[in-house]
Amino acid sequence: RQPLSPGLAGERLCSTEEATPGSGTYTRHGFIYSSLAGCLERRSEDSGLPVVSVVRDSESQLLPNVGAVVTCKVCSINSRFAKVHILYVGSTPLKSTFRGTIRPVQCHLLSPVQVEVYKSFRPSDIVLAKVISLGDAQSNYLLSTAENELGVVVARSEAGVQMVPISWCEMQCPRTHTKEFRKVARVQPQFLQT
Repeated sequence: RQPLSPGLAGERLCSTEEATPGSGTYTRHGFIYSSLAGCLERRSEDSGLPVVSVVRDSESQLLPNVGAVVTCKVCSINSRFAKVHILYVGSTPLKSTFRGTIRPVQCHLLSPVQVEVYKSFRPSDIVLAKVISLGDAQSNYLLSTAENELGVVVARSEAGVQMVPISWCEMQCPRTHTKEFRKVARVQPQFLQT
């Protein structure tokens, strides 16, 4: 077991010609990368190439990977994208937050011309999204809410009350009855937490 550099999940381990990717890794452009911070393990296989895996220490950090459903909080929006902080991968809380971006083309199943970011999200909304491309230390994860099960799960009205979904694109304040546009998630039971 060889410890990886502290906190360097996403570290390039070797080329796919030198080894086969195992658990805790992913491949990109012919190289194997660590998807976790932890210890590198190299196992010899009878079939030829060794298998490289990354084993998490109990203190190590889980990373969002492509295809993972993440829970995030909207920090800011503009006409081109919503910036979010990723808080959970699946049901596992992250020790530190990662930044993510949701662009209009990844908001809805509709064409991107019909979508305006401010009609999908507002700052402080809690959103379920899927990771569609990996970030690194300098850039954000690219996220998508273009599935019925993804989108806003918790939103507060201007009155500070948790809003109730009334359609796939609107939520309503139970106190003031004001309606606001949102890309509402049809939440699956496995994503609900008490």
